Amino acid sequence: MIKTILTIDSIYAIMYLVRVSIDTNVIYQALRDTSGASNFIVRLVRQRKLELALSIPVFSEYSDVLLREKSLQDLELTKKDIKDFLDYIISVASPFSISFRLRPNLSDEADNIFVELAFTSNSKFLITSNIRDYTIGNNLIFDSFKTITPTDFVRMWRKFYV
Repeated sequence: MIKTILTIDSIYAIMYLVRVSIDTNVIYQALRDTSGASNFIVRLVRQRKLELALSIPVFSEYSDVLLREKSLQDLELTKKDIKDFLDYIISVASPFSISFRLRPNLSDEADNIFVELAFTSNSKFLITSNIRDYTIGNNLIFDSFKTITPTDFVRMWRKFYV
């Protein structure tokens, strides 16, 4: 007979594990500023307090942006540093396959992949620094997830989840 012991931390993790989809700008900012809201969110993923949803198109976008020469210079990181970080993201994220294309016709075509991921993965939040990029005629509303800035997400996290 196997006996399961639940600690306060494990009960907390079971009750409050929140799945999120994260825009590339948040990942970029997390690597650029270790004291900001974006970095706090990535640390929550690392601590397994948030579940990061990931699809192949989103991972490709992360890779493309972070491995640009301009990004490497701005972040003061090497290609190896970024590849190690991306390997880490793969190891902690929950993979989702996009089996249909949901095209809300956002102004930046690249942003559609994040809406698709948030919808398909049943993420509770799509975290982005560019809320206005996720609007069509002043609103894009999905009942299944909320689009939120990193700062607002951290404020909410500290209020409701800590």
